[in-house]
Amino acid sequence: MRVAAIVVAAGTGKRFGDRKQFWDLGGQTVAARAVAASRTVADRVVLVAPADALGERHGADVVVAGGSTRSASVRAGLAAIDADAEVIVVHDAARPLASPSLFRAVLAALGASPEVSGAIPGLPVPDTLKLLAPGPSRVVASTLDRASVVAVQTPQAFTATALRRAHAGGADATDDAALVEAVGGRVVVVDGDPKNRKLTTRDDLDVLASDLER
Repeated sequence: MRVAAIVVAAGTGKRFGDRKQFWDLGGQTVAARAVAASRTVADRVVLVAPADALGERHGADVVVAGGSTRSASVRAGLAAIDADAEVIVVHDAARPLASPSLFRAVLAALGASPEVSGAIPGLPVPDTLKLLAPGPSRVVASTLDRASVVAVQTPQAFTATALRRAHAGGADATDDAALVEAVGGRVVVVDGDPKNRKLTTRDDLDVLASDLER
């Protein structure tokens, strides 16, 4: 099975205040750590970076310029994936401590049944969740059963056919699983990893550095 990976690192880091994907984390850039993690399962790794930051590969096989949205950036990465890839893993550079076992878990779940189009990591949600009614009033419409929802992480693994079909229409979503679901693909969830934290703020960088030392 030929596996390729797309590492999405084209963001501007507005909440972080800088391009967080290029900050140092334990002697490597955040992007390099995400690429190395993807490399544990992938034959080819494509890094999607800002258009003015294509000079450094951070360990990837190729670096391409991202788009104006996350989905557009993934499509830019897809264009650099060879046609013979059977499985494509999409991973956010902002999760630099994703473990090799998590990558293996989504691949195993994807391969467990020919009916499965994608596999994603998810964590239980400890908080009570409220669904708001449409409009600016912020009135609660209902309370969700938190046992039926998860907080989703990357890496996310998909059959190449399903992922390409999902992106063919040029739609946008906050993750690729949503696009696959929208075209009728079956997506399953594996246990996520609490240590697979997303780097969003400067405080997160300190937490990740601490986790790295343990």
